[in-house]
Amino acid sequence: MPLTRKAFLKALAGLAAAGGLSGTAGRRFLDAGQAAGKSQRTRITDIEFAPFDMRLKQTFRTSLGAESVEREILVRLRTADGLVGWGEASPWWVVTSETRETNLALAPDLAAFVRDRDPFTVARILADMDAYTPGNPSIKAAFEMALWDLCGKISGQPVYRLLGGYRDSFPTDATVSLDEPATMASEARRIAGLGFKSLKVKVGEVPEKDIERVAGVREAAGSAIDIRIDGNQGWSPADAVRALRGMEKYRIQFCEQPVPYWDWEGLKHVRESAPIPVMADESVHSPHDAVTAVRMEAVDMINIKLMKSGGILPGLRIAEIAGAADMKCMAGCMGETRVALTAAAHMVAAGASIVYADLDSAILHTEDPVVGGMEIKDGTIHLPDAPGLGLDLVPGFWERIRKAQ
Repeated sequence: MPLTRKAFLKALAGLAAAGGLSGTAGRRFLDAGQAAGKSQRTRITDIEFAPFDMRLKQTFRTSLGAESVEREILVRLRTADGLVGWGEASPWWVVTSETRETNLALAPDLAAFVRDRDPFTVARILADMDAYTPGNPSIKAAFEMALWDLCGKISGQPVYRLLGGYRDSFPTDATVSLDEPATMASEARRIAGLGFKSLKVKVGEVPEKDIERVAGVREAAGSAIDIRIDGNQGWSPADAVRALRGMEKYRIQFCEQPVPYWDWEGLKHVRESAPIPVMADESVHSPHDAVTAVRMEAVDMINIKLMKSGGILPGLRIAEIAGAADMKCMAGCMGETRVALTAAAHMVAAGASIVYADLDSAILHTEDPVVGGMEIKDGTIHLPDAPGLGLDLVPGFWERIRKAQ
């Protein structure tokens, strides 16, 4: 018999709110790594970070705004014996209240919590960072994924195996940017032709026009394609209900964040009044937010993003809370390259309750700076079998962006 949210809350008695669900699936792997990594050679001696721009093939639009360039940061950690760990921050101030500039300003302070530490103390390092500042989750995520990259390289295992190894491949959707209905239908047809089995369609404007958009996408993509929609906080609760009722006949899997992030009562109203399941995105950044979502019975699902949660471990804590409440999760992205997307894919591969993926941002970029890493074939993500994140940078890319600083 499925565990109800009420039973879940009664059983936990609010203990999850303390963030204590600290990745139990991975704890024993961290302990083993700690025992194996005592050598001073595993200590982190060098820390560097560099900003870079990643241009998009075309302007990407949501109800929150439009972008044609992603403003990223790469983090490189090096141990005393020369191993390198890579991480990436892709901040978006509209969602996480941070910018590349605030990330770069904070990075030297956060580096002090990493320097001369053993990578296998990643949970402790992340806790120290959170104690220092509650904000700037993207740059924290960059440091954390670089630490995991080192842990995997030191132990000779892919990160997802250190975290439990639930799967090594899974499907992802591809996103249809907000535009005129005919343009979106054409893009949906193109994406479906690439082998993707799921589409995420951006909506969140006037309900009647959004219904027209979804109708066109369904016709263009065909009946075999799964369609999920993302309102990006664009509707009022009343408009969201009206839009979702009008879209019901087009067989929508779920609707992401239909109303403003702060409107928990509005989310609950939409969930109770509309015929399409509701997923929280911007409303849930942390394990604490996930507990609120469960306690209020406001949503059916949660979208986890490393740039919101501050790393793989907090992301898995969110997944554990959701899973204990019989809620499914999705792993999403901002504008990351395949560095951070691969880190997110390792999280998905370790999280049984993360059953959906939206890890497609790199296919929108004009350049791919990554060698190795996750690969998308016919809409399915395949993880590398190499140690750590299983990736490196294209020769010369790091030197180029360092020189441009």
